[in-house]
Order: sequence, then structure tokens, then C-alpha cells
Amino acid sequence: MQITKWYWLIVGFFLGIVVGVGGLTLMNQVQPAPIVIQPPPPSPLPESTATPGPVRVYVNGRVMTPDVYWLPPGSLVQAAVAAAGGFAEGADTTLINLAQPLQDGMQIYVPAEGEVVNRPLGGTMMSLGEMGTGSDTAVAGINGPLININTATADELDALPGVGPSTAQKIVAHRETNGPFATIEAIMDVPGIGQAKFEAISALITVGN
Repeated sequence: MQITKWYWLIVGFFLGIVVGVGGLTLMNQVQPAPIVIQPPPPSPLPESTATPGPVRVYVNGRVMTPDVYWLPPGSLVQAAVAAAGGFAEGADTTLINLAQPLQDGMQIYVPAEGEVVNRPLGGTMMSLGEMGTGSDTAVAGINGPLININTATADELDALPGVGPSTAQKIVAHRETNGPFATIEAIMDVPGIGQAKFEAISALITVGN
């Protein structure tokens, strides 16, 4: 009886050792791997697109308020004429293409009824950036005589880019007081016409020599 008791004690001791070792081994095997959190890659930023800016156009001739106007991109000649106060009395509206898209730096000249036009019109407009090139013809591929600043009327002078009705009258008054201009550069003696404005009109004027 005593031997049996010691027998079971020894067996239980060794079984405890086996179970303990097996449990430790099993814990090492089933221990979960550490969790690594990786942030998602950054989303690519959308490509920036250039926003078109306003267009600058010069409207003169038979309009209520000739001047340089800034208009939204995609505007038509109709919007430019409206910005200038609309057509003035006596304007020949049949020669103006109101559906023509505007481009930056263009001139829109509205002629009078019955006027013989030798200058660009709306729809056939000159670019201000092309002026001052020394060309002997009107700009933008329209052949025609230059404006003689010694004989041109105030309305004809008003058609020049940057020369409004007030400056046109000053040109006429200057030549009536001081005689004809000897050179086209002499027009800078007229108040309101500086170097920049002269460069804009120099390719479009002559003194008739």
C-alpha cells in the first residue's frame, strides 16, 4: 500500500513536469506576432491648372465711351462694345462681328455709316503687341494707307490705339497753331502723347513725306 502511494506520487510528479514543459512550449508557439500599423501612402495632389486671366481690349470709333477695357476670358466683341457704353449714333453696326471671341490686346474700331474703313474692325482686329514694327501698312494683314497726322480729321485720329476724342482734338489744335508736323516723332509735342503711346501708333501714322 505504501509502495503504491509513492508510485503515484512519482508518476504525478513527472506528469506535472511534462505538462508544464508542454504548456510552455505551446505558449511560445501560439504567441501572436506583434501588430505593425503602416499608414497608407499619401494620395497624389491634383495637378494645378492655370486659370485664364481677363483680356484687355481697346474699343474706339462710334461708341459712347472709347477706352481700354478688361473683360472676362471667353468674352465676345458684343461684351466689349457693351462695356464701352454701346454704339454711338451714326455707327455702322453691319461691319462689326459681335460674335467674334476677344483676344488679349486687341482693338475694336466701330466705323461711322458711310465711312471708308482702312483700319481693323471687330472680327478683323489688330493686336496692340504688333504695333511699332515699322510696317508701311495697317497691322493684322489689312492693307491700307497710313493715317496722315497732318491732314487726318479728329475722328480719323481717334481711331488710333490709345488716342481718344480729347487727344485727337489736341493733335488737330496743335497743327493748326504750330503748323504741320515735320516728322511722326513730333506728335509727342502734343500733350497726352508720350513715348509709350507714340510707340503704339508709330507704325500706323505718317506725315505725308
